[in-house]
Amino acid sequence: MAQIHLNPVNPPLGVFASYCVPKQTTLVMKEKVWSLSGDTFHIVDENGQEVVQCRGQTFSISDRKEFADAHGRPLFSLRTKLLSIHKSFYAEAPDGNEIFQVKGKFSIGTSKMIATFVNQSNGQPVELLVKGDWLDRSATITMNGAVVAQISRSYFNMREIFGGQQTYYVTIAPHVDLALMAAVCVCLDEKENEK
Repeated sequence: MAQIHLNPVNPPLGVFASYCVPKQTTLVMKEKVWSLSGDTFHIVDENGQEVVQCRGQTFSISDRKEFADAHGRPLFSLRTKLLSIHKSFYAEAPDGNEIFQVKGKFSIGTSKMIATFVNQSNGQPVELLVKGDWLDRSATITMNGAVVAQISRSYFNMREIFGGQQTYYVTIAPHVDLALMAAVCVCLDEKENEK
């Protein structure tokens, strides 16, 4: 995998200040095979340290996934927005408030999504463009044309072919919310799985 260098983002970008770390970070997100709870991901950094937990909920109408910190404390629930034309998602904090949305957009030959939220560091509304090319096995997340994260998938191995498991590498710029970028990657995976 080629080394990617992303420029720091200022002010910090995201909804969870504690996940806006001052160094570039690569998350390794492995979809767990044979999980009884639906799509569950093991999410660690490049040093093998757990960053966030993502557990799918069995028999959930809205395809709910629970995100928690490394100690199991709830961060948010990621849900599929029902009755939307393009596959879309929203995240709810434990108190029930919506904290971000990721909406699918029509696109030929690529996957395209828009993530929107209020930036926690400065209170400004933010729109991120997520554009993926799964034939090329990659996606880019940009803000106003600047790359804030790069997603790539590992090349197929037998477990991925027969078990439906994917491994994603999400390289995130310094001061960008790791939990938010992990959630955006899960949204993109869900959108691709519906094809």
